[in-house]
Amino acid sequence: MIEYYPQIKAAHVGFVLASGGLFALRGVLVQLGQRWAMSAPVRYLSYTVDTALLTSALMLLAVLHLNPFTTPWLAVKLAMLLVYVVLGTLALRRARGRRAKFAFYLAALAAFGFMYSVARAHHPLGFMLGWFG
Repeated sequence: MIEYYPQIKAAHVGFVLASGGLFALRGVLVQLGQRWAMSAPVRYLSYTVDTALLTSALMLLAVLHLNPFTTPWLAVKLAMLLVYVVLGTLALRRARGRRAKFAFYLAALAAFGFMYSVARAHHPLGFMLGWFG
């Protein structure tokens, strides 16, 4: 299955960009008061992209024989994924008031960015590796 690694990785990176871009767009639309950002078709598109993203991530773990609980940078990425999901839910739906939604939106984008930097660096510190590494 290792022979499919380049294709699986490319799909994973594409789904990361699609998922992050869709979240960023929906967050802006929510901030602008556009209700269609939370409409069923847009939500289902988000679910579909995120399901494909998770599937490609699990395939990469299987192909590379990696355990996210014993590989420090993957453990951080997994923990940040949970933070990102909670912040994103608050930003798009659960938080009361525009200011709170905006603050959670910015925090979710920061969590996404940090996850991306951890993945690129293959190190738990991500972009901060140069500061503390």
